Amino acid sequence: MKKTILILTITLVFNMNSFGQGCSDAGICSISSIFQNESDITQNNIEFGTIFGAGEADVTYISPYITYSQTLNDRWTLSSKITYSVASGSFGQRGAFGDAYALANYNWKSEKKTKWSSLIGFKVPLNSSNLKINEFSIPLDYQSSLGTFDALLGMSLSYEKWDFNTALQIPVFNNNKNSYFAEFSGTTDFFSTNLFERKSDILLRGTYTHQTTNKKFTFKPNVLFLYHLGEDTFENIFGQREAIANSDGLTINGNLITAYALTRTSSLELSLAAPFVVREARPDGLTRQFTAGIIYKVAF
Repeated sequence: MKKTILILTITLVFNMNSFGQGCSDAGICSISSIFQNESDITQNNIEFGTIFGAGEADVTYISPYITYSQTLNDRWTLSSKITYSVASGSFGQRGAFGDAYALANYNWKSEKKTKWSSLIGFKVPLNSSNLKINEFSIPLDYQSSLGTFDALLGMSLSYEKWDFNTALQIPVFNNNKNSYFAEFSGTTDFFSTNLFERKSDILLRGTYTHQTTNKKFTFKPNVLFLYHLGEDTFENIFGQREAIANSDGLTINGNLITAYALTRTSSLELSLAAPFVVREARPDGLTRQFTAGIIYKVAF
């Protein structure tokens, strides 16, 4: 197992020069941490995290968030999450709250080695994705939200040290009022995203958990497959809706989570992620060369 972790870590480092789907923004990639099972139930859990990332052109990100989960009984867990993001680059710097999440997780009756759980929830944007810098419209890469109200559905299977998650994120109502046109910006680094409309995503993630003998360190290498189910669209300068070619398709990310148990009820985590396979066009502003996150968790 140590050899597997080392190989994945080396692979992640070598892939940090390519671009991929950043997962902290759209939301679907981070909900697997909300899945619970009967072996790790505590009444209340709070998670404080900050994600650092490098994106398209020269854009860099600092994205803190907070998650609160409450276990109602051995079947139901309710969770909420609020995100914030600061994007910096040649356009300037812009920070704002991003999205709010409400999620419910249900644990099915477990077998000896197999545990199933399901998740349902929704995402609410905290802005309409039309933040500006010095009164100028800026691309989605600088926005803290995509401006969509999304439904989230998921299933999780735990078998011994393996976890498999699948999830679907569906934009139900679009409140994106972005007004960025590449033609008027003086750069070709970003796509036009005026009145952007985003398609759904489907996710599949496999995670292996290895814990040291003293249970102080936990390693979770995982691979994530994310498929964008259609080409996104925007309204062009003639007022006509136009599809963005090759904005659909597959992204594959590698991720390594290393957790250190501070106490019986608290831990500190480091997460490193980078892409292996990417979509050709990524107008949604979720492109990342890499992401690195630090997370503090406490249960009470």
